[in-house]
Amino acid sequence: MEKIDYMSIDIETFSSVDLKECGVYRYAESPDAELLLFGYSINGGPVEVIDVKNGEKIPDEVLSALSDEDIIKWAFNASFERVFLSIWLDRNYEKYFRSYSINEDTVGSYLDPSSWRCSKIWCAYMGLPLSLEDAGAVLGLDKQKMKEGSDLIRYFCKPCKPTKANGNRERNLPEHAPEKWRTFIAYNKRDVETEMSIQHKLSRFPVPDFLWDEYRIDQEINDRGIAVDMDLVENAIQFDMKCKAELMADLKEMTGLENPNSVQQMTGWLADNGVKTDSLDKKAVASLIETAPEHVADALKLRRQLAKSSVSKYYAMKDSRCADGRERGMFQFYGANRSGRWAGRIVQLQNLPQNHLDDLAAARSVLKSGDYELMKLLYENVPDTLSQLIRTAFVPRPGDKFIVADFSSIEARVLSFLTNERWRLDVFKNGGDIYCASASQMFHVPVEKHGINGHLRQKGKIAELALGYGGSCGALKAMGALDMGLQGEELQPLVTAWRNSNPNIVSFWWDVDRAVTEAVKLHTTTETHSIEFSYKSGMLFILLPSGRSLVYVKPRIGENQFGGECVTYEGVGTNKKWTRINSYGPKFVENIVQAISRDILMYAMTTLQHCFICAHVHDELIIECSKNMSLEAVCEQMGRTPPWIRGLQLRADGFECEWYKKD
Repeated sequence: MEKIDYMSIDIETFSSVDLKECGVYRYAESPDAELLLFGYSINGGPVEVIDVKNGEKIPDEVLSALSDEDIIKWAFNASFERVFLSIWLDRNYEKYFRSYSINEDTVGSYLDPSSWRCSKIWCAYMGLPLSLEDAGAVLGLDKQKMKEGSDLIRYFCKPCKPTKANGNRERNLPEHAPEKWRTFIAYNKRDVETEMSIQHKLSRFPVPDFLWDEYRIDQEINDRGIAVDMDLVENAIQFDMKCKAELMADLKEMTGLENPNSVQQMTGWLADNGVKTDSLDKKAVASLIETAPEHVADALKLRRQLAKSSVSKYYAMKDSRCADGRERGMFQFYGANRSGRWAGRIVQLQNLPQNHLDDLAAARSVLKSGDYELMKLLYENVPDTLSQLIRTAFVPRPGDKFIVADFSSIEARVLSFLTNERWRLDVFKNGGDIYCASASQMFHVPVEKHGINGHLRQKGKIAELALGYGGSCGALKAMGALDMGLQGEELQPLVTAWRNSNPNIVSFWWDVDRAVTEAVKLHTTTETHSIEFSYKSGMLFILLPSGRSLVYVKPRIGENQFGGECVTYEGVGTNKKWTRINSYGPKFVENIVQAISRDILMYAMTTLQHCFICAHVHDELIIECSKNMSLEAVCEQMGRTPPWIRGLQLRADGFECEWYKKD
């Protein structure tokens, strides 16, 4: 066999664990997890498929290469191949398995990610779809992913329902459908070929080397995982089941309905009681409760408790935790390809309910005790209490602590720095409150939190959150301005006041709009505010200060909803389908600011990678560490400004805790 410099790999596997629900770590750990097919190419050569299920052996040189840090391994969604092959290699060919762990860390079951490359990440970087099939279609590859794949995977890779027709078997094997198996082998081969074609097609636009270093850090964090207090999780599930049974019984008795969860039945009952509505979503129910007769409002309150969905995260924790009690694989690197930010997976830390209980520790103690009656006695709304306790299910290892640190107003700081909006920069330099300062600037009076004109701070906050990227009255409404007590007639004056207070930011929106339009229209390179915009090979590139680029596919000049000129590009729209998207200056500014904020967080991860970062949420890091690690040192390190954006005022704040929470 020739010397291996790099390989392209695709595998087909079986496990009784649901991959989508539980993630690859739990999937691969299952005792019945099995490698079926191993497709590979060496150094770009012909693709070979090893039929592992039928006894064919993977060459020793290939097995050895899997843990050889000098040999690059390519795959589409490489984390799946790396994690599954880590467990499989350790079980079946222990002499070829080598981890990158130290005794104090919890990554010991996995191959070193430093020599793995992911063409899915490459697609994400280039603004392309994140599925192999869709990416191949957009790129117009000669060898597309075979459409039979999903049916074949359902047939061979997942348990099947036992029936008389299939002899009551719970799994389909090659001998049950030899022709399908031959097609499955061809499908595996085609996937490797398609993945290699993507590499070839994108070879003119290589991913920067530093991004692969970032990917390695991301994979290490996913491998490390975060521990879960399973006693608390199990009790929460039991409390939830008991509470829902009681709520359902009360609601049935109150309404006389067979199924009060049915929208049709419930809206009918409401109509019979003089309350008409077409919707029972969260906002509609909240509004109805305010105006409905007392007995109807009580029923709606019960139904709202019954519909509390966030407690489902406890079930996700139980189903997806690994054998050592840790959750893994919760972060998708480059999950948002228009900014490069992470996307949440499995338990979805990015959308955990906040905790506002004054006695969070006491509520957690009651849940840990398993005393459901005491929980009911002390807390009127059990589902809401369980929801607020979800964060506290994440715990450090015994004897350790969490340090939770996050950036203060990171997007506002970046936007202010790029636009040189001096009054805002002075606020950050002097450690001021941007919401108070914004309100003061807008209304020309002093504003202090809990002090003089303190009632205006809320208006400053809602304006800051809604208006920085070109938003107007609709953005204020979407941010909940009316629910917070603002009147409809106040919204436009608020928009005007904010824009008048931030002329440099407003100018930045339209400077970016002109720079993007000129670059696309003239197929040239433009620049504004130290951001470079260039049109190359049918792509729009926005070069960020970090050296990373945002990429927009097939940009062209189109027409917006008002009949004016705008830039359009191809991407995944709100319907999650590949489509042409209209954009304009403020939206590009939002992408730029969020992307730079992401790069600053990544810089902090890089400088703190010697610590055990076990999770991150938006602009926040969660570090598992010994009791004597200094919180101040972590915050100081995290708050250091990257060399590529000198002069930006950063600040990181944090706290220590024995279980995760919002401070």
